Amino acid sequence: MGRAILLLPFLTFGLRAQTERMDLMDLLAEALNNNPEIVAAQKRYEASRQRPSQVSSLPDPMLSPGYNSSGRPWPGAGLGTQMTSNIGVMVSQEIPFPGKRKLAGDMAAKESEAEWQQYQQAKLSLVSRLKQAYFRRAYAFSAADVISGNLDLLRRFLKITELRYSVGKAAQQDVFKAQTQISILETKRIQLDREKRVREAEINSLVNRAPGSPLARPADLRPMDLPAGLQELYASAREHSPMLRRDQKMIQRAEVAVNMARKEYYPDFTLNGGYYNMGGMPPMYMFRADFKIPLYYFRKQRAAVTEQSQNLVQSRKTYEATNQGLHFRIQDDYLMAETSARLVQVYGKTVIPQASLALESSLSSYETGSVDFLSVFMNYITVVEYQMNYYEELQNFYLALARLEEMTGRPLVQ
Repeated sequence: MGRAILLLPFLTFGLRAQTERMDLMDLLAEALNNNPEIVAAQKRYEASRQRPSQVSSLPDPMLSPGYNSSGRPWPGAGLGTQMTSNIGVMVSQEIPFPGKRKLAGDMAAKESEAEWQQYQQAKLSLVSRLKQAYFRRAYAFSAADVISGNLDLLRRFLKITELRYSVGKAAQQDVFKAQTQISILETKRIQLDREKRVREAEINSLVNRAPGSPLARPADLRPMDLPAGLQELYASAREHSPMLRRDQKMIQRAEVAVNMARKEYYPDFTLNGGYYNMGGMPPMYMFRADFKIPLYYFRKQRAAVTEQSQNLVQSRKTYEATNQGLHFRIQDDYLMAETSARLVQVYGKTVIPQASLALESSLSSYETGSVDFLSVFMNYITVVEYQMNYYEELQNFYLALARLEEMTGRPLVQ
């Protein structure tokens, strides 16, 4: 009966009391609505939408009232008697060469579309960070459960060892070893408690709650199969990744900028019209067209075309670098998730049950005196290590999926 109680934590490995749990989807919805980074990114995008209409509009016209006087400096002097005296107004309108305003609007539109992708990336990044904090907190709870269960087991084991020592069947160092291991597990539990509090603070920060707001325990992490293959993830990234789509928009923007720079070889012009009151004489009217001559094109316009052409090359290379880096990170996290999924299966179905049976067998032999303390103790340490490894690999699996979601724009953890 004593041995059955002693091994209860191992026989119920993976089972947890069902209490109130924190819902991940509710946290995500709250974060997307309240996180200031997301609101700021949204406002940047909304602000960028106002830019195309501004840059594609005509420059503001200029109104120039004035007078010319003869004999005296004040208005009206010599009006009606001198040909050079008048009071009038002139209107000027600068007009860019046809096509320039449309290109300027197209450039601003591409910048706005890139800002939209930046906004989408900000949301994916927030979701990924929140999920990772959630999964790390879930791991801390599960690992703390393992520590607590094994501490209870080790204390019972210590009592047996102390009893055997009292009758001369165990060495004093065996008691010290068991006591030391209890202290080691206590330090690990303290570290896990700190991890819980750190992740709680991180989650409150991401959802924009007041510091110290209480959070329920996360749902337990459960083994699951990989929801997508590597090639599927690559395809999702090509189609949905905001990082790639933003770089594509910047390439399109750079292409428009090259055309815009070439348009600067063509002159803008200004139309001027005026009316002048001559007093008793017939009124005078004026019309004039002023043209900007790109006389210094070899220093300005030519250099501008070269500059924008280089920017276009830079944008394309940036896209290539982002694409290559994204493929590497996807493969890296996919391999991590794949490896962790396999290890979870091995630990959960083979290693931990076998190690638990070895511990149970050695404990039975220890009670009869046929196995020494060190054998039982090492079996115990092994079981604790494997249980912790199980949850660590489960955590790594979910963390990798959360990062893959950010890179591919595809939900993998529901």
